Amino acid sequence: MPSKIVEDSKKKLPSAAGKGRPKGAVNKTTALLKDAILQAAERAGNKVGKDGLISYLEQQATDKPTPFLSLLGKVLPMQVVGDPDQPLQAVTRIEIVPLISDDNSQN
Repeated sequence: MPSKIVEDSKKKLPSAAGKGRPKGAVNKTTALLKDAILQAAERAGNKVGKDGLISYLEQQATDKPTPFLSLLGKVLPMQVVGDPDQPLQAVTRIEIVPLISDDNSQN
């Protein structure tokens, strides 16, 4: 006969307990922050040129190329798409070279 404590604990759990957020669901705070950042960049870009966010990013690319290129490096891998008829191929090259001693004295 099960104890009363075990029975009571089973009754208290909501139907969705332990499921967590669905896979791929964005945190509301993260979504709000991302939207605010994009709006701020859009407004800053409108002060620089007529193309909003694009104007802002062009200015950043010119004024601060290092952080801009870092951002570009994070975006580019998402843009690489292979041709289904000619899939991308990875080539690995292993080169074996002899070790040369920097010590000129031969004992």
